Amino acid sequence: MITVNIATDYTRTPGGRFASEGKYSGEDFRERILKPKFLEALKSSQGLTVILDGGYGYATSFLEEAFGGLARELKNEKLKKITIISDEEPPLIAKVKQYIEDALK
Repeated sequence: MITVNIATDYTRTPGGRFASEGKYSGEDFRERILKPKFLEALKSSQGLTVILDGGYGYATSFLEEAFGGLARELKNEKLKKITIISDEEPPLIAKVKQYIEDALK
């Protein structure tokens, strides 16, 4: 199992959608962390878990660009199998899953 903890592997203060809007954007997270880890998980036939806890809040734009953007780019149904963990804000799990679903349509 490959695990990404956004707060410890990327930042505790996630930003907006695009890198042009400032530091720690959803776009930057997708390109630097999420996409390489997803591709590594595919190549090694492992699962991918992403932990959302520990940060200071997530803008919808950050999560949609990271996860929805990856789904739009890769068009891979296995993105639906990413395990999302959030004990601090459980509703975020369904939101992320929906961003992936919507982007794959």
